[in-house]
Amino acid sequence: MRLTVIGTGYLGAVHAACMADSGHEVLGVDVDARKIARLAQGSAPFFEPGLQEMLTRNVESGRLRFTTSLREAAEFGQVHFVCVGTPQKENSQAADLRFVDAVVEGLAPYLRRPSLIVGKSTVPAGTTARLTVRVDALAPEGVDVEVAWNPEFLREGHAVEDTLRPDRIVAGVSSSRADAVLRDVYAPMLRAGVPYISTTPATAELVKVAANSFLATKISFINAMAEVCDAAGADVVTLAEALGHDTRIGRRFLAAGLGFGGGCLPKDIRAFMARAGELGVGDSVAFLHQVDEINGRQRRRTVDIARDMAGGDFTGRRIGVLGATFKPDSDDVRDSPALAVAAAIHRQGATVRLYDPQGIENARSVMPQLEYVHDATKACEGADLVLHLTEWPEFRRLDPAVLAASAAVPKILDARNTLDAALWRSAGWTVRALGRPTPPALPNQQAAAPVASAYSSDLG
Repeated sequence: MRLTVIGTGYLGAVHAACMADSGHEVLGVDVDARKIARLAQGSAPFFEPGLQEMLTRNVESGRLRFTTSLREAAEFGQVHFVCVGTPQKENSQAADLRFVDAVVEGLAPYLRRPSLIVGKSTVPAGTTARLTVRVDALAPEGVDVEVAWNPEFLREGHAVEDTLRPDRIVAGVSSSRADAVLRDVYAPMLRAGVPYISTTPATAELVKVAANSFLATKISFINAMAEVCDAAGADVVTLAEALGHDTRIGRRFLAAGLGFGGGCLPKDIRAFMARAGELGVGDSVAFLHQVDEINGRQRRRTVDIARDMAGGDFTGRRIGVLGATFKPDSDDVRDSPALAVAAAIHRQGATVRLYDPQGIENARSVMPQLEYVHDATKACEGADLVLHLTEWPEFRRLDPAVLAASAAVPKILDARNTLDAALWRSAGWTVRALGRPTPPALPNQQAAAPVASAYSSDLG
């Protein structure tokens, strides 16, 4: 089948490559000519495990091409996936749909055959219905064009796997024809047993924001418990372990730490609150205001704890930072809790030296006033305090004895609760972690193992 993918950012580039790898002919479309030129050469514009190899393979095979022309897209494809961004509006919590609208308004007049426009971007409920009216007005008379919604559930760092082997496919359709087309598009996944949920467009639009709101609530809940644990002298890692054995609750996303960030979760829950207010049911999701506040408070608490560990004042202190991206296995620093904490400490007078395995250049572009180095040892060299802010696997493999020899003062704040505190203490480090007693409340009892990073870092 001939597909177009309009918007080649994180979602679109991955979707285009994966659809081509599934056997479709795919044309990627974007207004950014430089990005299109790079993609056309088979070069990924961002870091995502497995994407580079897939892009190269499918560009070389001819199944995947790229263009800046919506006219060419209309002539090429039967199904048009809309994968553009829906950022938060300036001075508002609502989603900014101008890019989605621009795609539909630019594409519809060129359509000359029966076509299905499929939105994958995260949008407020009611968007499909509104766009359908617009398409009916813009498409040439007599051309059958439908709009459907097929939300994405990608986790950065796992996006290729999530596209090829998703845990579910949700199709918001208004006709059996649209449903049949999407079943054809995803036939390889359906043959592999992936659940397929056919529903109304409004329900499909709600699925993504509802899922993100639930996950955000679970993360903020355990972070609120971490604050209580700090006050009570309890251990939030053990608490989470005990809660996780309750099958009604489960263990995933009960990882206390610095909180969530990135380009999806924060703006999606805010847009959900805004849309609920427009629909007259704002009170039903009022709890999300507190979820958002708890998440922001984790960043402020981390800065406060770090300042206390640095002697009550950051002025003149050298702080080593491990991690800049909002999660591991990504180079994305959008709304990164790690970078926000590093920037706040810098503003309070510290010299901040930062290392991240993939995110240095992106971090430098938005926070050039920090110092950037290319290995963890350099970040810790001469440091009065080290902060562990993104749970990259390589940080768990560091030798704390080697780092202790290079630090000015061997103190570390584990804001992700994934380091082996006993190992670091045995190497001479003073260790603090969010929601964990220091020293251990029960020194003769083996401490609970740190939470595996998958519990806290597989958000989209």
